Amino acid sequence: MTQAIHPIDVILHKRDGLALADAEIQSFIQAVVNRTPKKQLVTDAQIASFLMAVFERGLDTRALATLTTALRFSGETFNATPLNTFTVDKHSTGGVGDKTSLLIAPILAAAGLSKLTPAGIPGICVPMISGRSLGHTGGTLDKLETIPGFNTQLNLTQLLDTLKQCGAALIGQTPTIVPADRILYALRDHTGTVESPFLICASIMSKKLAESLNALVLDVKVGSGAFMPTYEKSKFLAELMVSTGEASGTRTVALLTTMDEPLGRFSGNWLEVWECVDIMRGARHPMSRDLIELSDILSGWMLHLAGHADTPEAGATLADEILRSGAAYQAWLKIIAAQGGDTAVFEDPAAFHKPTATRTITAPQNGYLSSMDCKQVGWAVQRLGAGRAKPGGPVSAHAGIEMHAKLGDKLEAGQPLATLFAEDATLLSEPEAMLRETLKTSASPPQLHPLIREVITTK
Repeated sequence: MTQAIHPIDVILHKRDGLALADAEIQSFIQAVVNRTPKKQLVTDAQIASFLMAVFERGLDTRALATLTTALRFSGETFNATPLNTFTVDKHSTGGVGDKTSLLIAPILAAAGLSKLTPAGIPGICVPMISGRSLGHTGGTLDKLETIPGFNTQLNLTQLLDTLKQCGAALIGQTPTIVPADRILYALRDHTGTVESPFLICASIMSKKLAESLNALVLDVKVGSGAFMPTYEKSKFLAELMVSTGEASGTRTVALLTTMDEPLGRFSGNWLEVWECVDIMRGARHPMSRDLIELSDILSGWMLHLAGHADTPEAGATLADEILRSGAAYQAWLKIIAAQGGDTAVFEDPAAFHKPTATRTITAPQNGYLSSMDCKQVGWAVQRLGAGRAKPGGPVSAHAGIEMHAKLGDKLEAGQPLATLFAEDATLLSEPEAMLRETLKTSASPPQLHPLIREVITTK
């Protein structure tokens, strides 16, 4: 008879720096996913202890692969074979105002239409499984669920049908898709273990590999708004994910991208949907220029890997043409309608934004916007109500921040720097103080990092 593996033994082994056997990892993850309210095979406290032990001790290559695989197959996985297309996705490690998924999915869906597909090249589909707010960063699902009626909880049959119809779908982890990671993901946010590169890699890659992908493009953030505190650690995470994806047979590329300030104009939930809809409808606000550039570059890599562009640069040009043509907006409307959303709200997205309290911060002096702690800006957005105070808690649709200046912009005293939005006026004061503390001006312009810092690929 095989001896049972107890969760506490797995925790103690990891805590003490011992290498975990494959069977220990597999047994622990099975206990996580198989527990019921009446039968707690492993408690939340034990899961939290395991997460902290991994955070402190890390994982070797074999153990990371085993954890990723155990999470990936902890529930159902998607089979894209019936679509007869090239299946590709993008994932970001999380940033402030990072809403590129809302542009990339419809861009790729539009590119996959037969009239835009080069002769002899398979079409494209994007089965995008996204997450919710985590730490100081927002969540794609929270943004999408501000759209009345939009259903992010499609089952695999519904996902397949939506992809056949639209070429892209934007969904979350249902109870049957990578369920073990859904449990770990929620607890990481409240156990001080969000920043572990090993837990981030296993979480992201288990979800993405469960999509049956041919290729994956990763946006790994670098800078004050990134989860990783240094460039070296961000690069380490990127390399972990690229090697994990390639080992599974999925072509994987990671871009190290700058996150020293919020991406685009808005940070929040509906606010970010509004910004993307404006862009897809042809309104290119100057504050959205970095968002558009990054979305084009990431889409360009996806189009290149799918065989729709000879180079990533040509792919980025094609992506921008699709965005400017209105084809991405038509694809967006089709996706939203297919997933039950009310597309009428996009006729005037500004009118749908209904915060009950606002406040504007202005520049204290002439000069240049020289620096900010982007993570602190993210926490300000969270405390306005756009993020969660506890797992499963509600988020505000209309809370958030509008930035009026980018790093390096020349300012005049009294010029607006940021506007805060909340659905409760009592929530404004702390975020206002946080922003006043972190938004710095100087007499001379700062040295800025390029948007794309490095590309990590094995080929």
